[in-house]
Amino acid sequence: MRYLTILFLFCIGLSTPHLSFGIDSPDEMLKNTQQEQRAQHLGSQLRCLVCQNESIEDSSADLAKDLRKVVRQRIVAGDTDSQVMQWMVDHYGNFIRLKPPFTFTTALLWFMPILALGIGCMIAFVTLRKNKNTVTTELSKEERQRLAKLMKE
Repeated sequence: MRYLTILFLFCIGLSTPHLSFGIDSPDEMLKNTQQEQRAQHLGSQLRCLVCQNESIEDSSADLAKDLRKVVRQRIVAGDTDSQVMQWMVDHYGNFIRLKPPFTFTTALLWFMPILALGIGCMIAFVTLRKNKNTVTTELSKEERQRLAKLMKE
């Protein structure tokens, strides 16, 4: 029972959200709190190109640090959020966004789960139908005797 409790607590620990902060030093942060909040909000929407499933705010990769600096420099320079985002997209493509916009080129990405589900249902339907139409023949008397003989061996 004790081991189950430890295993249960270990699993609970693994399932809790992983908290990580990519900002290593307070020097990276802007002194103006509103600008810093904007930078953090924008950084949370931008993908780390090294880690790929983390935002640049969460990543501690060197490239993410450089991108955080660019975001903060552009905000200090007076760019709006959309201008900062557009600058990032212009330089790194839509891949830099954690949530890519719906466009003609990303339509397949957005509809892929539905398409995969439809293809999976179609394969299951065809497979089940194929198995249903399989003709089963009964064994002849000689075959049954031979099978029984083989089973005894």
